[in-house]
Amino acid sequence: MDRIQQQSESPTRDSKSLTVLSIECLKGSSKADEWTGDMLQTGDIVEEIRIGSGSSFGSGSGSLRSYKSPFKNGKSGVQKILHSSFKNKETSILVRIRRGDDEFVELQACIVPESGGKRNCYMLRSIADPNYAVGFTDRTESECFELQASRSSRIINALSRARLQDGYVAYPWEKRKQEVLSVPNSSCFLSMLLLPKASDLVASRYNDVEDTLTCANAWLNASQASGVPIVFMNIQTESLLTKISGETASATVNAGSLSDLSNLANASLYGFEDYHGVDLGVVRAVRLWYAPIAGEFPIEIKIKESDSKLGFAISRTEEGFIYVSSVIDGDENAPATRSELSLLYKEAMSASRLLVISRVSNQKVLPWMVSSTGAVRCFDTISLSQKLSLHRHASLPILLHVFLWDQALVSTHGNISRTRTVSPPGMPLPAEVRLARQPNENQVQPLPANVSNDSGIRDIPEARLERDTAGEVSFRFHDFSLSSNWV
Repeated sequence: MDRIQQQSESPTRDSKSLTVLSIECLKGSSKADEWTGDMLQTGDIVEEIRIGSGSSFGSGSGSLRSYKSPFKNGKSGVQKILHSSFKNKETSILVRIRRGDDEFVELQACIVPESGGKRNCYMLRSIADPNYAVGFTDRTESECFELQASRSSRIINALSRARLQDGYVAYPWEKRKQEVLSVPNSSCFLSMLLLPKASDLVASRYNDVEDTLTCANAWLNASQASGVPIVFMNIQTESLLTKISGETASATVNAGSLSDLSNLANASLYGFEDYHGVDLGVVRAVRLWYAPIAGEFPIEIKIKESDSKLGFAISRTEEGFIYVSSVIDGDENAPATRSELSLLYKEAMSASRLLVISRVSNQKVLPWMVSSTGAVRCFDTISLSQKLSLHRHASLPILLHVFLWDQALVSTHGNISRTRTVSPPGMPLPAEVRLARQPNENQVQPLPANVSNDSGIRDIPEARLERDTAGEVSFRFHDFSLSSNWV
């Protein structure tokens, strides 16, 4: 009786220890669905392989070779079949697997050499997702069932081992800078860099960061008070490297320990020694970011051969902004009148604003830096007037951008230039600065309508000849002769 019972149990034990051809996942899917039921998984039992084109299970058409379980010599035998098929350029393969007792899944793939593997070793790459690849291995049927049952734990393990990969992607910078910017190849971000001011004649010591921040605050407030329609956006310190020596090096702070860091909190210049014994200094400058209240607006001034002048004058504020200081009245044929520049100027004066020129031919003409001596780096009005005059002599149109102070002006003067749109501020403006600023005692007040000189030019009857920061002699205020800032 015991012998008969042992004979009846032996087939069951043999079936569990039977070696079968099993699936081994080699490369994960880019679609992250290798764990779904319709994808092959590690531990699946291969039931049938069909090699050939134009085939599917249940179809009898096409030139096919079919191999069913059990496979002779297991994995090595299947690898010989794959090698022969690959040499004959028959790379289309369909694999049918069994999962459990009654679940079957198919995979349409192609035969490819296994990268980094042994010679004449092949794997299968999914047709639907070329990133997903599987191979074959020999396992017992019980091992396959255990792997299938451990699917949940293997997902958790795979999740813990998963790592995000980075890479590079080519980007068409030149095309984007031409197409998506309101001013091609130029940003709408505006800033002023302020270097710390030297506190002695030999520039060995510099005022602290708080002093530089104070200068930035004063420059911004003074610009707004003079009528420049700008609003504060952000401020930051900016570290600049420089070479120092002698008294300058000895006067700076060298942070040798954590306790020294407290001395650097408000220092504008501190030094350290590099590996070659060279004293290097770190200058803490301040960058002030600002934006026009209602953006930049383009004005195209078209030139005729009969034009003898443009009809407007330019000047510059003490803060370095260039603006339209006067326009000719009564000449409807002047370029400034035809382009409605004169109309915008009159509206700016009525709103106690300056009509600031921000760009000429898409080039920024705004102040950009304050030196360690306190001088504002900005553009020269004489050279700019000469360039505008050359445009007139060459009969070439002039494209100016001006700061707006009211968004309603965009629709009012939208016919000035149809080729460019208003560039938005770099950041959303707060609600309180979107309202029109009320004039106060520090702002430029509008001129009376009846104030004019003998030539019919509206201006302020005060003139002063000064040397500007660019080293040129130019008039600073409004009473200009036609030979100076008039173009």
